[in-house]
Amino acid sequence: MRLRQIALVARDIDQAREDVAAILGLGPDYADPGVGHFGLVNAVWPVGDTFLEVVSPNTSGTTAGRLLEKRGGDGGYMTIFQVDDIERARDRARRHGVRLVWSTNRADGVMASHLHPKDTGGALISVDQMVPPERWEWAGPGWRERVNTALAVGIVGAEIQAEDPDAAARRWSDVLGLDRESDGGAWRLPLDGGEVRIVPIKDGRGEGLRGFDIAVRDPGAVRHRAKDRGLIGADGEVRIAGTVVGLKAV
Repeated sequence: MRLRQIALVARDIDQAREDVAAILGLGPDYADPGVGHFGLVNAVWPVGDTFLEVVSPNTSGTTAGRLLEKRGGDGGYMTIFQVDDIERARDRARRHGVRLVWSTNRADGVMASHLHPKDTGGALISVDQMVPPERWEWAGPGWRERVNTALAVGIVGAEIQAEDPDAAARRWSDVLGLDRESDGGAWRLPLDGGEVRIVPIKDGRGEGLRGFDIAVRDPGAVRHRAKDRGLIGADGEVRIAGTVVGLKAV
């Protein structure tokens, strides 16, 4: 299982697009027309062979819009995991009492399911399978030509904050079929090429996707770019669309 894509939610998608491009130096983004089904507009960037997405509601009554209100502004939205057997992943979720709020089984080899966040806790989860595996439909045709790894190389982690990290980690472990490892007062779920960390609530915004980790060639340059845009705190944390960006040097 891989963490293949992280999605953030922002009220102003144009501002978020500018921040992502300026801070992470990524290539051109792609607007996926398919998210209109959810009342959203979006932008998706390839980060190596992983992906960063920002969504923004353009109609009322969306899940993303409710999350903006609940958490008091921009923030993390969804973690998307790539699996090699979608039916096994769905069956595991159902066995643990998780509702599938949306699914697709396309004849061209694109299969995915969104898991109900109230049944998993912490954040919206999607499990996706692509045929062939290196494909990634949500990034659009020709996404490889838009890759720019001069600064950012790949997404390697997600940080979920929860009221009860122990219970949340156990739940994610059961639902996704992942091992879990204790890390002080937090928990770590190892993945192929990355990890999910489940931590106590740190910012008073409630449960959700607090941050993501990205492998970069020069963390100092990223921090300098973020500081120029007023998006780095006194603690040195870079934030894009209200989400903490953990910088892992490569």
